[in-house]
Amino acid sequence: MTKKKQKDQNTDFSTPFSEFTRKFKKQKTAIVAGGFILLLCVIAIIAYQIVPYGINEYDYSSILKGPSAAHWFGTDEFGRDIFSRVLCGTRISLSVGLVSVTTAAVTGTLLGLIGGYYGGWIDSIIMRICDTLLAFPGLILAIGIVAILGPGLYNVVIAVAIFGIPNFARLVRSTTLQLKNSVYVMAARSLGATDSRILFRYILPGAVPNIIVQYTMSIGSSILTASSLSFLGMGASPPTPEWGLLLSNGRNYMLTAMHVTIFPGLAIFMTVLSFNLLGDGLRDALDPKLNE
Repeated sequence: MTKKKQKDQNTDFSTPFSEFTRKFKKQKTAIVAGGFILLLCVIAIIAYQIVPYGINEYDYSSILKGPSAAHWFGTDEFGRDIFSRVLCGTRISLSVGLVSVTTAAVTGTLLGLIGGYYGGWIDSIIMRICDTLLAFPGLILAIGIVAILGPGLYNVVIAVAIFGIPNFARLVRSTTLQLKNSVYVMAARSLGATDSRILFRYILPGAVPNIIVQYTMSIGSSILTASSLSFLGMGASPPTPEWGLLLSNGRNYMLTAMHVTIFPGLAIFMTVLSFNLLGDGLRDALDPKLNE
C-alpha cells in the first residue's frame, strides 16, 4: 500500500477530536498561551502555600522598596511583598472571570436555544432584552449594575455575568435557527423526540464549538472588567490582593515607585492576552470552513 493510500485511509477514519487536535497543534501561539493559562491555574491553587510572605505581612522598614532578592516585585506602601500579593490575587481574578463567564454562558445558551427554537413572542422578548443590554458599553453597564447592587466581588461577578449573557444568547440563537429545520432534527421530531431532547441532543452540539471560543475569549474581558471595577473602588475591598485593587493602591506612587503598579498591570495584561490568543487558536482549529 502506498503512502498516499495510507494517508487517505487515515484521513477517512479520523474522528472530530483527532481532527481538532491535528489543527490545534499548528497553533503554536495558542499552545503557548494555553500553557501560561495552565500555569496560572496551578498558581491559583497553590499560591498561598508557595508565597514567601503573607499577603498582609507588614514591614514598615521596607516601605515602597524596589525589586530585590528579598522582594522580587518590591514592596507596597505598607511594606507588603507585591510578589506574594500578585500570586495570591491570581486565585481571585481567575475565579471572578471563570464564575461570571460560566454563569453567562449557561444562561445565554439556554435563552438562545429557547428563543431560536420556539421563535414568536418568546424569541422577540429575549432578543429585545439582549439588544437593550448590548446598547450599553460593557464596562458602563457593569458600573450601573454594581451601583445598584452595591460594591463587592460577588456583585461584580453578577454584573460581569449579566453583560456577558447577550453575546452567548445571540450566538446560540443563530446556530439554533440554522439547525432546527435540518434533516436530522426533523427526523428526530417525526420519531417523537421531545423538545428538550432535540435541543440538547441534536441542536446544542452544533453550537458547542462557537460556545467554547466565545467562552475562552470572554474570560479575558471579564477579568479586565472586574479589575476595572476594583480599580474604581466598586469591586474588591482592601486588603484583598485583587489585581485591579493592587493597581488602584499604587496609582498614587506612579512617579516614585512604579513597580507597585507595573507588576499587577503585567499580570492583567498577560492573562487577558493569553485568553484571547487561546480563543483565536481554538476558533481556527474548530472552524471546519478554514482552509488548510
